[in-house]
Amino acid sequence: MYYYFDYQEPVFRPPSEAQSLIFQITVGCSQNQCRFCGMYKMKSFHIRSVDEIAAEIAEVPPHHRPHIRRIFLADGDALVYPQAGLLDILDRLAEAFPNLTRVGAYASPNSLTTKSLADLEALREKKLRILYFGLESGDDDTLKLVNKGFNAADMLQLCRKAQAAGLKLSVTAILGLAGSERSREHARATAAWITELSPEYFSLLTMFRRHNDAYFRLIRPLSNGQVIEEALDIVRHLDPQRTILRSNHVSNILNLAGSYPKDRDRIIAQAEMALAEAKKHPQWFNLVPEYEEEFF
Repeated sequence: MYYYFDYQEPVFRPPSEAQSLIFQITVGCSQNQCRFCGMYKMKSFHIRSVDEIAAEIAEVPPHHRPHIRRIFLADGDALVYPQAGLLDILDRLAEAFPNLTRVGAYASPNSLTTKSLADLEALREKKLRILYFGLESGDDDTLKLVNKGFNAADMLQLCRKAQAAGLKLSVTAILGLAGSERSREHARATAAWITELSPEYFSLLTMFRRHNDAYFRLIRPLSNGQVIEEALDIVRHLDPQRTILRSNHVSNILNLAGSYPKDRDRIIAQAEMALAEAKKHPQWFNLVPEYEEEFF
């Protein structure tokens, strides 16, 4: 990742954008009401001007620009940026970075409601090629509990619109989000939702503490072993046409990687082996982890 200018911290990006140049075109998240999420609670959402972004583009040394191939637009919901301004920014990026191959951004269901199919197609033509979408859960009761603001069916239709525009989707769900009370429902509904959409990428994160202690009082948090059991439940019921699975976020205790359907049996076997090994260590299996916030 390259740094040429000051960001309004904290800044988050997906693991796959580790080598991307980040432009913070929005600050915070336009939704920012999800009870489980503490990523942007310390920020007041606002949209930065095109002129501010143009000035930052100009700060990148000319001899560095040919080496920039990927760009990530932050913060948590950059797709909500007004269409005309976003097209202008993408044009400026393409002009400044001659070898640019892809622009990515986080997208919430809220921001996808602000873009028509034609809008999304126009953005794709300007090299916005991948959206990172937080499903969190395919279970409507869990979505209500976390105050997502959208149900699973509505989010499915919004994501299908993005797919119809030719955009790649990287969808995330969160292990432990429903607590132990609805772990099975959360896992199986999430697997069914991903099976229905078949996004290009599907990533698992694990619920952790970050400015969200109130949410942890609403659920019974999963132990280490229960997290592995939930992950296994998901991968056993996952049956998309073609999806690349990853669980390589720093929060995860089980790292899974492969493609469905090609690697399905291997991924399930790996999760089963991890669960069997975990059961050999009851103290660790039953431990409910506490994470230090500075690690995230």
